[in-house]
Amino acid sequence: MACDLTKGRKEPCKDSVGGIKAVYFADFGDLTLTYDSTDTDVVDSFGSVTVFEYDLKGNSSFEQTFNSSRENGTSFFEQTLNITLKKLTVQDHKELKLMSYGRPHIVVHDYNGNAFLMGAEHGCDVTGGTIVTGAAMGDMSGYTLTFTAMEQLPANFLEGATEANAFAGLTGTVTVTQGTNS
Repeated sequence: MACDLTKGRKEPCKDSVGGIKAVYFADFGDLTLTYDSTDTDVVDSFGSVTVFEYDLKGNSSFEQTFNSSRENGTSFFEQTLNITLKKLTVQDHKELKLMSYGRPHIVVHDYNGNAFLMGAEHGCDVTGGTIVTGAAMGDMSGYTLTFTAMEQLPANFLEGATEANAFAGLTGTVTVTQGTNS
């Protein structure tokens, strides 16, 4: 049977940390994905694509929820990304509006050197968020956004990602357009 387990898991060392270093957005349909020939949970190439980098610091998270129904015979994964972007700008207003209209693919790069492709097949939707000025002098002024993707598989790892470079092991050409300090 194809659902049979293939191995166990030992308790790992306590050497990982939480947190997202950066996220990268690619327009829906711009990726030409190829997968590792021996491990389809790993993406080898995006083809030739431009991604837009958003650096993050604190208050952002990526979570994947297993959804399985014995009654319906279905299983899928809900991928949820919550990001916090400090400071309000006209330029960010314009870009975030475009994000909410589209359904980008998103690469999530964590502090452990992992990079995950969120919304590989169906893209990601902005499903909530706020534009907030805060009430007191020390309150946040900025944006919170929630992106959700529903996929048949969990988010794929990117081949050879490192803490310094999410795209280090991919073949093809990934052009990273870095953000500016607004």
